[in-house]
Amino acid sequence: MEKEVKGRFAPSPTGRMHLGNLFAALLSWLSVRSQGGKWVLRMEDLDPQRSKREYMSQIEDDLHWLGLDWDEGGLEGRGDNGPYVQSRRHALYEEYLERLRATGLTYPCRCTRADILATQAPHRTDGRVVYAGTCRPATMPCHAPEPEWSHSTRLYIPQGKIAFTDRLYGQQAVDPSEDCGDIVLRRADGAWAYQLAVVVDDALMGITEVVRGSDLLESSARQIYLYGLLGLEAPEFAHVPLLCDSEGRRLSKRDRSLAMDELRARHTPEEITGRLAALAGLRKTAAPVSAAELVADFDWKLIPAAETLCAYV
Repeated sequence: MEKEVKGRFAPSPTGRMHLGNLFAALLSWLSVRSQGGKWVLRMEDLDPQRSKREYMSQIEDDLHWLGLDWDEGGLEGRGDNGPYVQSRRHALYEEYLERLRATGLTYPCRCTRADILATQAPHRTDGRVVYAGTCRPATMPCHAPEPEWSHSTRLYIPQGKIAFTDRLYGQQAVDPSEDCGDIVLRRADGAWAYQLAVVVDDALMGITEVVRGSDLLESSARQIYLYGLLGLEAPEFAHVPLLCDSEGRRLSKRDRSLAMDELRARHTPEEITGRLAALAGLRKTAAPVSAAELVADFDWKLIPAAETLCAYV
């Protein structure tokens, strides 16, 4: 018996969505619907300072406006795998953190971001921060008791490449120890790190495919490592091109690039979907079309394996 196809859209409710967010959401929705599967809407509000319920409501309204419906999740919490808001899932993350502690591969870390940046090699100019293992015990695994002083919890990542296949970019091989170093699972202030939360959530919600931006391609390797340690099944990955404005800048919530409130004031849902369909290679022109009309002809082979695409409407 084949496993039920299940995809998800997991936005951070830290502002109004932009066209790039919709691009990933649309492709994820089309992939699932073309296979007769289910789509989950999960709110990733791990940042308590920036996440707001009003943004969650706006996200749902924008998705409805575009014609994208979901089978599980949302603020209504429809489905049996909730809660579908990360800030309500602390007990689950704690349970899986304890499982990782039992492996002896976690350790307390006192390093601040400034400490870590001070250890970066001069040639590291791509913005990535690689932890040098400053607080790592001399011998791993290590089962020393947790100290009482305030600390973050890190997970040891050994050297070695992790191979996986991406639907758009093909065969990949990434060494997380070189890409990021030992990762944080929980910060010193108690906030959960994205890497642990996303792995636990996708596994427990039965997600079989993850569609997201190409900027997260390399992070798949560290997540696959976590899946393995926890005895969980990893989903398939499809990383899609990021959208840029006419000047080549990546769309961002901070600068309100092609934000949804402005787009909705100037365009119909079909006009927006038509433009996204053309960018994705699903249509030869940007003529208006509904999301539902794209389902029958959806094919991952049509999506360009580019790092970025220029978006304008």
